[in-house]
Amino acid sequence: MRFKFLSVFFVVIGFIANAQTPEQKLELKDILESVAENLPDDYDITELIDILNRYKKHPINLNKTIPEELKTLIFLSPLQISNFFIRIKESGNLADVLELQTIDGFDTKTVQSLLPFVTLNGNTEYEKLTWGNLLNQGENDLMIRVARILEKQKGFRDLPGNRYMGSQERFQTRYRYNYGTIVSAAITLDKDAGEKFIGKPFDFYSGNITFAKLGKIKKLVVGDFTMQFGQGLTLWSGFSFGKGPDVTSVAKKDLGLRPYNSTNEYSFFRGISSTINLYKNLDFTPFVSFRKLDASQDLDVNGNLVQSTINQTGLHRTPAEISNDSSLSQQVYGGVLQYSKDEFVVGGIAYQNRYKSSFITQTALYDQFSFTGKSLTNFGLYYNYTYKNIYFYGEGSKSMPGGSAYLNGLLISLSPTVSAAITYRNYAKNYHNFFNQAVSESSEPVNEKAWYAGLNINPNKRWAFSFYGDYFQFPWLKFRVDAPSAGYEILSQVVYTPNKIFKMLVRFKTENKQQNTDLDHPIKFIDDVKKEGYRIESNWHANQKWQFQHRIEISQYQKGEAKAEFGYLIYQDIDYSPLFSKITGNLRIAYFNTPSYNSRIYAYEDDVLYSFAFGMYSGKGFRTYLNLKYNLAKKLNIWTRYAVFYYKDVKTVGTYLDEIEGNKKSEIKIQLRYQF
Repeated sequence: MRFKFLSVFFVVIGFIANAQTPEQKLELKDILESVAENLPDDYDITELIDILNRYKKHPINLNKTIPEELKTLIFLSPLQISNFFIRIKESGNLADVLELQTIDGFDTKTVQSLLPFVTLNGNTEYEKLTWGNLLNQGENDLMIRVARILEKQKGFRDLPGNRYMGSQERFQTRYRYNYGTIVSAAITLDKDAGEKFIGKPFDFYSGNITFAKLGKIKKLVVGDFTMQFGQGLTLWSGFSFGKGPDVTSVAKKDLGLRPYNSTNEYSFFRGISSTINLYKNLDFTPFVSFRKLDASQDLDVNGNLVQSTINQTGLHRTPAEISNDSSLSQQVYGGVLQYSKDEFVVGGIAYQNRYKSSFITQTALYDQFSFTGKSLTNFGLYYNYTYKNIYFYGEGSKSMPGGSAYLNGLLISLSPTVSAAITYRNYAKNYHNFFNQAVSESSEPVNEKAWYAGLNINPNKRWAFSFYGDYFQFPWLKFRVDAPSAGYEILSQVVYTPNKIFKMLVRFKTENKQQNTDLDHPIKFIDDVKKEGYRIESNWHANQKWQFQHRIEISQYQKGEAKAEFGYLIYQDIDYSPLFSKITGNLRIAYFNTPSYNSRIYAYEDDVLYSFAFGMYSGKGFRTYLNLKYNLAKKLNIWTRYAVFYYKDVKTVGTYLDEIEGNKKSEIKIQLRYQF
């Protein structure tokens, strides 16, 4: 389930390359933070870091690139990508990267973001597929990580009944092999805290091998893979963005078939798929997947196994979770047919899900339109088209059994400094899809109608303004909402960057939804729930070694006529990253005070490479962490992280099996990386 946060959490990759300039580190950090606002708390964005890390080593040749390659750069909008290829088509190759500024929609900030990842001189044709090249010129990357919460949680004690059956440590090992862009291989092994280690060293195993640019076969993946097409309404697995300060992010950039390299144990396919060029501009991507999913099953009146939902956490710690492990067989097969010519793309999707046992509805009234049965078929049609300074996009989808869903939108470049986005979405209450990550306000894109409009204004190098509004309706009931409801979300942001070493941000965000009243009243009704957030942040790069970031954030929560809650967070980040130094690191010192969970505040936290973390600041207390990286040798690095929460006026931390006696929760993490 995708849980959307009010605020931002972020994965830091400031240690990706020692050769990065301080300005590039800051820019990369800003890029990721600006788009990571709506990620779920259990999502692994390793794939995104892998992409940017690889482009740092092997920049994209802009004169030989293709749309699919530029789509992987998260800071480029679909309209910018389309305008880039129109420029290449009309005027030929670029002679200087700075010529990008002459392309409609490419402001100075966009060009600066691109510079670390692109070139005009690289020879992309060196990749000749021979055994000698595979062995001698391939790149290998091995990472081993261990992490542990130092205090003993309740679930690790010798309790009767439900408890964690494994050790407190979390282990992860990942291996990556790349030979240019035509061959790659990956193996990922993962064990969560509480899962058994003896007898089964790792709980999650993932791997794949990928071939690309093999004549008519554009790409072939055997093993674990993701499918991302259209606007995510019919077929989208793996990594996805939603609404964010960059208003153009509502238009998804579909990446098609890709190998899956993350540790999220649900959102991927396992089998084989290939993108094949049938004729000139016509591609076909068939796929087949066989998986075992986690589900809590019961017997119906006829003695048949049934389930109402799929467990997406991937956790197998307690006897109950272990009994649900791999209990449901899933088969998925289908294909995508896509036609692309110049500025026009249209595609059709058709696939079927088959399950060994049937889904049933739950007893709650709001759930009566959920999927039932063993088989689900999904059809979809998507398009995008660029006409002058307007990018049109959309997708329609139909589930059988079930209803339909569609969205349409456009991005407009009103001037070189102003861009706008408008989107309308309509998802039926009985629309069913297990691989749906379209833009939505709900945790699942279903039972929703909405209008979205946003504006980006960048009048000069110093100032950047962002605004968006999203008005949504839920025609049917929802969890804790026993009537049709509606709401809105508004964000406004100003960024001031007077020079390369200083940046200031001011943001306001308000959200209004409806929920069942908490009042003891004979007639039940729904109350308005209002959440507001205010943020002021500054970032100062003092010199080549030291960087300082300060943030003040205020949250407000009010339900109905009840008294409003006010919470706040204040933190200071200090980053020490001298160029070419063997040791780098960063530190946070934070104080937070929120009356309850309702007024909690989320904020990004620096972490070790290929890991991500967010802090949920709830209650009253202090938060601090320290990250260190040391270069043991030219290709051997070690990271360490220590993080701790100190809570005031509490006797325990956490709930249920995660409960800790005392007022402290701390974690240590060690990671080793070897490149060869």
